Amino acid sequence: MTVPVTVGLNGTPASMAAADWAAREAVLRGLPLRLVSAWEWQPFSYAPLAGSEMPEQWSIRVPEETAEELRRRYPGLDVTADRLTGPPPEVLCEAAKESELLALGSTGLGPLAGFLLGSVAMATVAHTERPVVLVRAYEGGGDGDDGEGGEAGGGDGDGGVSEAGDGAVVLGIDLSSPGDETIRFGFAAAAVRSAPLRVINGWNPPPYFGHGIGDDEGRRAEAIDRAAESMRAALAPWRERYPAVEVAEEPAIGRPARLLSEAGAGAGLVVVGRRATPRRPGQPRIGHVAHAVLHHCPAPVAVVPQAPPPTAA
Repeated sequence: MTVPVTVGLNGTPASMAAADWAAREAVLRGLPLRLVSAWEWQPFSYAPLAGSEMPEQWSIRVPEETAEELRRRYPGLDVTADRLTGPPPEVLCEAAKESELLALGSTGLGPLAGFLLGSVAMATVAHTERPVVLVRAYEGGGDGDDGEGGEAGGGDGDGGVSEAGDGAVVLGIDLSSPGDETIRFGFAAAAVRSAPLRVINGWNPPPYFGHGIGDDEGRRAEAIDRAAESMRAALAPWRERYPAVEVAEEPAIGRPARLLSEAGAGAGLVVVGRRATPRRPGQPRIGHVAHAVLHHCPAPVAVVPQAPPPTAA
């Protein structure tokens, strides 16, 4: 069975940017595209959204129009649109289970209150078992924070569509627990794009750095050399598996989230891991680095769930 690339729709510019990004990703991977919209009855949901259109009517119209537009832009792409009923985070997590990855718009308020707001997107990222890519919308060279002026579907397809960079794939790894799932996703993403892969490992220096104790420059150089050696060892099997991928290993002293967000300028994709927390299985967390990158990185960000580390017997 061929699994699709899935995108959650709510009609915002960010959501439409995610749909266009997901269509391009499906073409790159040779996979079908599935559009998913969620509708959940809420008190006062009978109030009209715009004119006389009701939320339920809207949830049917927009996915169908978006599917037609994407078929026009990407001839030959197999596009399906499904309208599902239920709480959006649950609907999206279920859809992700049967997908190669799930794409979501990262910001924006939609006509259906509560769908794909920041809290819903974050809840989906925290709970899903599959990679989730969050895509920002950009308009007219603006900063892309919300993109309220874009139209949902129709038109010439330019308004609200992300102009993500076509540069390298950026992969952030934690050398204490690199995570095979995250590394695999980063190498595969670079391979399908024929793009270079920048692998970044950042860490905060110990307290004694910068306080005049010993040779700080020498300590920094030694720390970076050790990290570079560890990175080479962690990436060696993946270099063999993906020999065509050009890899740059970049150990650096600094806040990991800041390094990754800065590297995202002009990048095609930034990939980070999300480690499961077995101590609190009912309360999944995104992690502070992934959370910060999602909020500050200009490029699409893929959050890849990692298996929890084995517990001691």
